[in-house]
Amino acid sequence: MKAFKHFKTITRHRHEVIKNCKKSGILWQGLFHDLSKYSLTEFIPGAKYYQGTRSPNDRAREELGYSKAWMHHMGRNKHHFEYWRDYSPIHKGYMKPVKMPLNYVVEMFCDRVAASKIYQGKNYTDSSAYDYFMAAKHRRVDMIHPESSDICEELLLMLKEQGEEKTFAHIRKLIKEFKHDKKRKSNS
Repeated sequence: MKAFKHFKTITRHRHEVIKNCKKSGILWQGLFHDLSKYSLTEFIPGAKYYQGTRSPNDRAREELGYSKAWMHHMGRNKHHFEYWRDYSPIHKGYMKPVKMPLNYVVEMFCDRVAASKIYQGKNYTDSSAYDYFMAAKHRRVDMIHPESSDICEELLLMLKEQGEEKTFAHIRKLIKEFKHDKKRKSNS
């Protein structure tokens, strides 16, 4: 029964992210969002630690001290800031956050909004994802590139203050500019 509930939750989440990505102008990216959650490495622990109100990875960490599913997930999904870390060319042997391309920051935004909607259900408001993001800001300060964090925070704040329609319209403009700049640079 937990496996079916977990399947329903991750599928509902995925569909919500796809809707958000479509509204953002990155539908193709949304179609591939979180497919690794259906792999055995992620799905089995997800079903085992399923609770319905928060990530099963949190429960796995409480029991085991780590989440193998999360480590697998973040290493394969570019919308997670944890993916964007590499060894510093200046400080040998130290990892540092790398600036995320805008399209992945937008997917991260879409993911956070979708997760808030799925886990909070009828208690969701346009400030939910912002509040969640800000509550953990102090814990990720050295883990996410400051520009990537700032962009996501600005989008979440815009959602909180101006709602989905204006926020997604703004994001579509940003993505259009990003794609235009990327195309221009590749033709140079």
